[in-house]
Amino acid sequence: MSRYMIDSALCSGHGLCAQIAPAVYTLDADGFNMVVDVARDIPAGLEEQAEDGASACPDQAIRIFD
Repeated sequence: MSRYMIDSALCSGHGLCAQIAPAVYTLDADGFNMVVDVARDIPAGLEEQAEDGASACPDQAIRIFD
């Protein structure tokens, strides 16, 4: 199963990840990811969306790994 991690030091709150993959990435009221600095499982079947959302991050704050 693939996992992802968002680096809070890099995330600037653009929100592109959540626009592309809202079932994977959740934003708080300020537009920042709600889950940062913790590895989370990518839900089955949403791996491609998660990768697309990570690729869209201008800060490269999202890392996807197995």
